[in-house]
Amino acid sequence: MKLGTVGTSRITNSFIEAAGKSGKLTLNAVYSRSFEKARQIADTYNAPYTFDDLEQMAKSNYIEIVYIASPNSLHYEQAKLFLQHKKHVICEKPIFSNTKEWEDAYQVAEENGVFLFEAMRNIHSPNSKILKRQIGKAGKIRSAMLHYIQYSSRYDLVLKGEEPNIFSPRFSGGALVDLGVYPTSLAVSLFGEPDHITYYPVMLRSGVDGSGTLILKYDGFICTILCSKISHSHIPSEIHGEEGSFVLDHVAPITNIKFVDRHSKKSHNLEEPRYENEMIYEVEEFVRIIKTNDQQQYEELKGIGRMVLTVTETARQQNDIVFENEK
Repeated sequence: MKLGTVGTSRITNSFIEAAGKSGKLTLNAVYSRSFEKARQIADTYNAPYTFDDLEQMAKSNYIEIVYIASPNSLHYEQAKLFLQHKKHVICEKPIFSNTKEWEDAYQVAEENGVFLFEAMRNIHSPNSKILKRQIGKAGKIRSAMLHYIQYSSRYDLVLKGEEPNIFSPRFSGGALVDLGVYPTSLAVSLFGEPDHITYYPVMLRSGVDGSGTLILKYDGFICTILCSKISHSHIPSEIHGEEGSFVLDHVAPITNIKFVDRHSKKSHNLEEPRYENEMIYEVEEFVRIIKTNDQQQYEELKGIGRMVLTVTETARQQNDIVFENEK
């Protein structure tokens, strides 16, 4: 399929490389507000077409599917534009700022007979799927602690008095929607929709969270999610059951899964070798869904995305974290 990209950040380059290695997508067009930046990426990956006008790109026949990795607040309008021109859309996480945007965009996708995907790479990896298949080994789940705590180099700019996109309410930033969505998506894919949500953020002067603790209450257990862009962690994530526990080296990517049996005290590694660029798996899955019109899997992914967005939106509302496009 002919691929177009929106955005010129490092993650765009990673996606282009994953698309190429998958053999499923061929980069055909690149968009940036800066024609020079677009041309640089296009030249690097031998893409024949370059755009600095988004509508012209959406109208063109040069692409069948587009990957959007612009600042979070721009996702909604840009995705709608391509959907209205009957292009499939892969939108980088977080897919949108709130559920209102989500509902409208998916309606536009349905009306135009195209697919809309959120690029939540971790839930498509083989090791995430192994964990989901094996979760019953732990018996009745009694607690879980999942986290993504990674100091952002852009926080150094915040300390200097600047406001980079990912720490700005203008661009729908903050720790929960940037990093917290990874453990949240894993929790939702494993345990389903939580009964109750509570979020305790550490707020920055800009009006978004630099870190926070998210509590997801389920029937019989609590899942605690930690996220931060202003500190770093060196501990694993864990899921605890009455029969044993799972120990994960990370939630995105999961490279190591260890199950520790409560009775024998023995541990077993369950992980499989994986691609270094984990985005290959989501590319393969999205293209497969399109080619086979797999509505069942599409609806499952939509459900997970909707739940994750509901969690982050509820958490923000509890703490008066309001994005500019919501005012």
